[in-house]
Amino acid sequence: MNKMPPNKFPVFDRTGVDSKTLKGFLIAMIRIREFEKLIAKHVEENKIITPCHLYIGQEAIATGVCKSLRKDDYVFGTHRSHGHYLAKGGSLKKAMAEIFGRSTGCSGGRGGSMHLCAPEVGILGTSSIVAGSVPIGIGAGLAESIKETDRISTIFHGDGVPEEGSWNESLNFAGINKLPVLFVCENNFYCTHLPIEARRIKNNIAELASAHGIPSVTIDGNNVLEVYRTSQQTVTKIRRGEGPQFIECKTYRWLGHVGPKDNLEVGLRCREELDAWKTRCPIKMYEEFLLGNKIISQEEKESIHSLIQCEIDDALHFSLSSPYPLKLDLLKHVHKER
Repeated sequence: MNKMPPNKFPVFDRTGVDSKTLKGFLIAMIRIREFEKLIAKHVEENKIITPCHLYIGQEAIATGVCKSLRKDDYVFGTHRSHGHYLAKGGSLKKAMAEIFGRSTGCSGGRGGSMHLCAPEVGILGTSSIVAGSVPIGIGAGLAESIKETDRISTIFHGDGVPEEGSWNESLNFAGINKLPVLFVCENNFYCTHLPIEARRIKNNIAELASAHGIPSVTIDGNNVLEVYRTSQQTVTKIRRGEGPQFIECKTYRWLGHVGPKDNLEVGLRCREELDAWKTRCPIKMYEEFLLGNKIISQEEKESIHSLIQCEIDDALHFSLSSPYPLKLDLLKHVHKER
């Protein structure tokens, strides 16, 4: 199966999108990228010990999808969900503190990198279990269907998840009951350390979703405007009561399955493949589009990077100055209190 990126430069269609929103996409993607770069640095230095699955290279998907959702819509993520959390509006400081294991973290310092939550913006939790969030997201969609609201449950997952039985069961249940669920598959061609051609006869994930009667589409996951526009269209259909929708986003993670290394030395992939995808960096391509169309100036671009760096530095200071959870609270929240 060909894992090389398309040769052509993506077409960024800004029709109907105002300049403020266009700039907002760039800000969101840079925030995710710089957050992940700082996390990677501190993992490398052994200052962060929770396993971190980094989102570098995939920023356009979380940004485009989450910008099409309302604040009260649900988002369910995976072990690689820092980007989803930040794009949906989760607190940068609380995410950083959580990854450093501090009590001021979004999960009280108990969840670490893979278990982020922010109910105030619809993030009920991310899961370290492959496909673990899928049936839970279906349950949230069922609840909203019973309550007859127009709230949507969005489930992000990777290309390895369709190989889990619960994925097929969940899509079948969602399709039969016309649940208000948006499935977003981030197909980065690798599941842990197995390339997709070692796991599938065909790279046909969208076709599998369609077989469950769910309208499906495959798009360029590195084109933030294509992700946004497609998400808007599917969200509108779901809110109209047309049932679940499925978006497969073709993308690429720059780093290995877990941690800050690119895994080239273990033979997971070749330098040519990685470099080819880096030339289609979702942030770089989009920045060039904004600059070329005079939507932002070079000075604005530099200002955005500078302001985000200040945010990141502030979040790091907040985290490192926060206390660890108390040992006497170790058994709190393990069982439901009567």
